[in-house]
Amino acid sequence: MDLARVEIMKNRFAAMVEEAVTLAYRTAHTTLVKQTQDFAVCLARPNGERFASPMSAGAGGSGGGTIAGMTRHFEDYAPGDVVVTNDPFNTDGLVTHQMDINLAQPIFYRDELVAFSWAFVHATDIGGAVPGSVAPDLSECFQEGFRIRPTWLIRKGVMNQDIVNIMKDNSRMGDALWGDLEAMMAAMRLMEQRVVELCDKVGADAFRQGINDVMDYSEAKARSVIASLRDGVYEFSDYLDGQGSDDAVHIHCKLSIEGDQAHVDFAGSSPQVNAALNFPLARPIGMVCSALTNYIMTKEPSVPRNNGICRPITASAPLGTVMNAEFPAAMGNRWMTVMRCYDALMGCLNQAVPEGIAACGAGQAGIIAASWPDPRTGRSKVAVVEPFCGGSGGRMCTDGVDGIDTMLGFLKSTPVEHVEAETPFLVRHHALVPGSFGHGQYRGGASISIELECVSAQAAVTVRGLERFKFQPWGARGGSPGRNGETWFIKAGGGEKVSLGRFGLLPMSSGDVLRMVSPSGGGFGDPLVRSPELVAHDVREQLLSEGEARRSYGVVISDGAVDAPATTRARAEMKTNLADVSHGKLRLEYEARWPTETNVAFSDAILQAPPGLRTAIQREVQAAFSKSPGKIDPVMVREMVAASVHRMQVPNEG
Repeated sequence: MDLARVEIMKNRFAAMVEEAVTLAYRTAHTTLVKQTQDFAVCLARPNGERFASPMSAGAGGSGGGTIAGMTRHFEDYAPGDVVVTNDPFNTDGLVTHQMDINLAQPIFYRDELVAFSWAFVHATDIGGAVPGSVAPDLSECFQEGFRIRPTWLIRKGVMNQDIVNIMKDNSRMGDALWGDLEAMMAAMRLMEQRVVELCDKVGADAFRQGINDVMDYSEAKARSVIASLRDGVYEFSDYLDGQGSDDAVHIHCKLSIEGDQAHVDFAGSSPQVNAALNFPLARPIGMVCSALTNYIMTKEPSVPRNNGICRPITASAPLGTVMNAEFPAAMGNRWMTVMRCYDALMGCLNQAVPEGIAACGAGQAGIIAASWPDPRTGRSKVAVVEPFCGGSGGRMCTDGVDGIDTMLGFLKSTPVEHVEAETPFLVRHHALVPGSFGHGQYRGGASISIELECVSAQAAVTVRGLERFKFQPWGARGGSPGRNGETWFIKAGGGEKVSLGRFGLLPMSSGDVLRMVSPSGGGFGDPLVRSPELVAHDVREQLLSEGEARRSYGVVISDGAVDAPATTRARAEMKTNLADVSHGKLRLEYEARWPTETNVAFSDAILQAPPGLRTAIQREVQAAFSKSPGKIDPVMVREMVAASVHRMQVPNEG
């Protein structure tokens, strides 16, 4: 491998996609793209492997899975073609929920297919049961708007107006949706132009060789990082909040490291649910391995972002689990499950790296969307208000990031001026929450609070991605857990204040206020060895009170400065819990009744039942156990599930 050529081609590929991603977001129409930047572009080989992904804008990362789940549906590509889809069930996990509309365009050089340009955009609305198309309590894909399997949007330069009409007619904001798609297609045409220019300069053979070399280079870097991990098998569990005391969604992860290869297995995780939390497992790894690919890119910052990073990694999950869901599962809120997979894998990596990596972050992406009637036409207007996240976990060498979690760094906050100009809300308050983070040698990132006052006669709000209302983000290596999230509805005039928890569609009238507080990141390491000056800095920044500095860190602050002798005495009198993981009270109480091995046995038993009976059986068994206190063991759940299957089994008509 010629390293000089690798560096040249790596930078050339990066320049192509960075230019295209800038064009896309500067010409897009909706807030979710032009402000929040929930979209992406890339270049892919003819076999679907991504060889260049941008990082300056959009949803960056390792390049994710291949686009072959979309492009494999056709063979007779021609110049001027564009394929469109938003179908999670016919794209091998490329599309993870219907709101992500994917586009692919073949790139030809002298009549030879040399690459694909690709883009996706999270559509603000594609129809369905609620404005914005995403609500946590939706149970089927049919409720989440239109679904288009891979089909021609443009065929040999001719627009398929029927498909355009289907998308525009079934969206509450069809013109804006089409504007976003035109922006993505402009970016794809720019990538096509740049690929042709490069092939003119170096030739198609050198272009292909450059792709091979850059991807091989990424693979080599990834293997070197994986080889630095301790060989072994590591397990960790985490949970999505359930509605009741016994219905949490269990995410079970097993990481196997052998030499320079890694396998991630989610067997034992909960079956898919009748809620919008499911997604299909992408081939080869998709989003379930992001904690590992992020770690690789952290250890090797210069590694090119392409599918070469994924080659040493495999992943699996039983069909029918929440992260390998089957038709017709609802998927609109699937990012919560993706983030919990991230947290569970990070829990495994903390065991594979002697010094650990990080505590758990807030683990939610509360995208606030609003709808309200246009007073002139009566038609509903829909807009994204704000991505509402929380702090990341403390890390082994530095604090967590306030207000944003690791998996959500690409989401940009919407300027207050834009919110107030484009939506029916007045932003009364938007700030970090003092004292909200998990404590540790390196503290977690702080929570965010926001208050939105409705200024129109009527409006409705949905917030996808609300999580961590029960189970706290865990602390690591002696750090304490982060805080839980909260949501409140305050009636106009300062009247009744109601705790909402996770909610679906919230009607609002003029003067009503929605108040939300995000979860925060857990702490990493012993709080009693945190630098007193860092503690004093948080006090001066009003993120920590002097009393909390004394209680949690043993640091005595006087007039904004550290009292060193008093701090030494205070710390000598304190003791800390140096547990590898600090889960928080509610998780400990839950696992006292439902240990990990019981959850695994329950999931495995449910997946043995006929698909049509699984939800009913799961509800029946959980309801039965909710009436009996005490620890539940694997034998009990297997017997209970078997009895339910026998009772509900449809008789054989033969």
